[in-house]
Amino acid sequence: MLRARVVLPMTGPPIADGAVIIRGRRIVAVGRWRELRGDTGARVRDLGEVVLLPGLVNAHCHLDYTHMAGHLPPPKVFTDWLKAITELKAGWSGEDYEASWREGARMLLHHGTTTVADIEVVPELLPRLWRQTPLRILSFIELIGLGRRRPIQEVLDEALKHLAILKHPRCWAGLSPHAPYSTVPDLLRGAAEAAGRRRCRLAIHAAESALEHRMFRSAQGEMYRWLQRSGRDMSDCGNQSPVQHLHQCGCLGPNVLAVHANYLEPLDVKLLAQTGTHVVHCPRSHAYFRHDPFPLRRLQRAGVNVCLGTDSLASVYRSRRQVVELNLFDEMRALAARESWLSPRAVLRMATINGARALGLAGLVGQISPGAHADLIAVPSKTACRDVWEAVLRHSGPVCASLIDGQWAIPLPS
Repeated sequence: MLRARVVLPMTGPPIADGAVIIRGRRIVAVGRWRELRGDTGARVRDLGEVVLLPGLVNAHCHLDYTHMAGHLPPPKVFTDWLKAITELKAGWSGEDYEASWREGARMLLHHGTTTVADIEVVPELLPRLWRQTPLRILSFIELIGLGRRRPIQEVLDEALKHLAILKHPRCWAGLSPHAPYSTVPDLLRGAAEAAGRRRCRLAIHAAESALEHRMFRSAQGEMYRWLQRSGRDMSDCGNQSPVQHLHQCGCLGPNVLAVHANYLEPLDVKLLAQTGTHVVHCPRSHAYFRHDPFPLRRLQRAGVNVCLGTDSLASVYRSRRQVVELNLFDEMRALAARESWLSPRAVLRMATINGARALGLAGLVGQISPGAHADLIAVPSKTACRDVWEAVLRHSGPVCASLIDGQWAIPLPS
């Protein structure tokens, strides 16, 4: 039994002098301390002046790009960044990716994330890296294929081979066709069909930039010309938006995470809502690229589930002396600063309950309730219950404790 000044279950109001009972890996009860303390079989740990809340759910990350922080200054146009990161990656070894991945996992853990959806460019490192962190991880195997150098079926078969052998009690895998501009229609359709057969999640960078939207809608612009010069078949461009293109390829649905979705037409929003596709917003990455305002109000009014991710540190602005980390609290504060109409409670839901729903873990993570995984974090606070949402949102620095699957990932100091 864990006792705290305030328990914030996310599924209901804050509980002053609250307690959570855990048996094995699951939560079995949550409520007021005075109501639960009679549970004679529970060992009690009083956490003191803290808010106990569910671990944060980071719905989009690139762990293996962590050490790229500060290497790529904000570009004038999006394709400049694509070229720069491609060149940077070409000089990296497997050891570079591994060290970067481990550091990213460490950052997330210390800043309150307990579940993360990660895009994996080197699946050969799994599941060994899964065993080196207590995090709950959904690793999306990245697929990039323009059909020039490698047959599309070969690209897909290789990813499916990894998918079949990746087994772990706490971590699992999905597929990530990178983006509609970097994966031709046959690969998009093949990935969507495979994900459907295997009942796994699909993540796609979708409608991220104005250049991408112009490429698909008008068959014009810098991205269109760049990919045309590279030999990409551009016959899928010129008559619809990127989201409409994905819909045509079968890549929208309740198992799909549309990452970014910054540039949307009215029909795009309607399609995302009708198909039950989830949208992942990454506030600091959005600011780094100086995108147009994110269409959050339109998505929420349509009923689209919008959650939060950190993206990678390769697309987070860092001044010369600044230290940046993978930190979902930083993303929440960036969102709250830009969207002042959002309540702190709504922002926190996007980093917990909404993220859990997007990953197919609704009721299991992102909330404190009977039957959920015992994934909890504690942040120091002496705030009264009525102000606890704002207090949690303002939290900076590492969390003071973290519990994943009922085990201390970051023990509270004695």
